[in-house]
Amino acid sequence: MPFSRIIVALIIVSAAPTPVFSGESVCYGTAQSGRLENGVQLPIGGRNFSSYSAAGWLAGRMYLHSQVAEVLLSTFRELETSAHDKLFVVGETGPALGGRFPPHRTHQNGTSVDFMVPVLLDGKSVSLPTSLTNQFGYGIEFDDRGQWQSYQIDFHAMAEHLYQLDVQSKANGLGIVRVILEVPLQKYLWKTARGPYLRQNITFSTRQAWVRHDEHYHVDFRVKCKAQKF
Repeated sequence: MPFSRIIVALIIVSAAPTPVFSGESVCYGTAQSGRLENGVQLPIGGRNFSSYSAAGWLAGRMYLHSQVAEVLLSTFRELETSAHDKLFVVGETGPALGGRFPPHRTHQNGTSVDFMVPVLLDGKSVSLPTSLTNQFGYGIEFDDRGQWQSYQIDFHAMAEHLYQLDVQSKANGLGIVRVILEVPLQKYLWKTARGPYLRQNITFSTRQAWVRHDEHYHVDFRVKCKAQKF
């Protein structure tokens, strides 16, 4: 990376606020039709995770419900131990006030989170390369074996991540409604050490979504939301 880009990245990270949980968020309606009050923005990165895009972060596309943010951050803290050599990338979450969030059909009330798939390059955990040229990662197409160019989906890291998300969400009084991941890729999760737990405790998509979910997996969290008022 050129030195100038390193400096810019450091400035962005140093300016990134940590989420303030002084007031709890309030969600309305559903992920498909809702809104959000007092949403919080995730940090742009941490020891083992980063945003899919500094531009997306600065544009305000990474806001979510405060309780969901707490689950994500506590999960990443747990992963520092249970998956200490793995890197994770958080995709889009939603706007500060919720509501329509093109091109997504959900992500409207702060309870939905996209995670870019963790990947291996030459056997080492690396962050999925995201840039404008590949739609910040969303334009990448993995095959049904989890391969894209020289990158291989790290199903063991993904399984551990989903396990910790479920454990932490339940510990915080929430839960996971569903996970959307391309169906042909799911069998590789079942083969991991966490596979039996995931199959028993988390609902996964069983049909093709309106867009492919091979480069990212979508997680809807169970949060008590108020009725949407129109």
